[in-house]
Amino acid sequence: MSAHHNQSIQQQAISPELRVWIQEQLAQGFTRAQLLDAMKSSGWQEDLAARALDESRADSDVQVPAELQIASKVPELDLSGGQPTLWIDGHEVKVLMSITQPRVVVLGGLLSDAECDAMVAAASARLARSETVATTPGGSEINPARTSDGMFFERGESELIRTIESRLAKLLNWPIDHGEGLQVLRYRPGAEYLPHYDYFDPTMDGAAAILKRGGQRVGTLVMYLNTPQAGGATIFPDIKLDVSPVKGNAVFFSYDRPHPQTQSLHGGAPVREGEKWVATKWLRAGVFV
Repeated sequence: MSAHHNQSIQQQAISPELRVWIQEQLAQGFTRAQLLDAMKSSGWQEDLAARALDESRADSDVQVPAELQIASKVPELDLSGGQPTLWIDGHEVKVLMSITQPRVVVLGGLLSDAECDAMVAAASARLARSETVATTPGGSEINPARTSDGMFFERGESELIRTIESRLAKLLNWPIDHGEGLQVLRYRPGAEYLPHYDYFDPTMDGAAAILKRGGQRVGTLVMYLNTPQAGGATIFPDIKLDVSPVKGNAVFFSYDRPHPQTQSLHGGAPVREGEKWVATKWLRAGVFV
């Protein structure tokens, strides 16, 4: 999105071309607030930009899907102080990188080496071929796009899991019961997860049953439980970002609506040497049951 109608104050006018541009952006799912910010950053006076948006929306017969009109509340770290380090229950977490749009934060030392090793040990005996959400109502299925082994911990099932879940809840300012159980995945050499979105497509068969369990997914935290010898980065194709898998580190990203405009497309690049172990926490809009 680019508010390319950059004009001097004397020349600013609500032209037919501007109305068309606004209607096109609305059709793509951008909100009034996003368009207002884009126009202001391009030099438009706020009152004139607001009037153009209101008039264009009134004229438009474009029907924006309901799920795209209102942004969902999402998990968020408190980085308001610009601090490079966060302390959560006495545990030091480093802020290595922060992107606003899309929302991506890379964290250092979120888990200790001992916690990583303990999670791998606890998960090892329970691994099975990873599945993805199926198109049949409420089911899951083996997907060739995902070539890993995995398992889920129940929320709060052990002291280790309770400690980590409490840390994540405080870090992301999101209730523990608004999260799915931690999933651990093992990627062997050559294993990968092709780019995908974590939110549920509301038009997908069976989506209603999935969403009943806790609402839409609104955030993802991927924690690296080891450092593979080569490969295995978490990739974000839309923004050309690769996050290297380093033991104890993590990458967090959120998505305030189930739409590609969130730029939350991501995947796991093939592991070239060694294995990659990750733990993933998916955050829901409501209480997950």
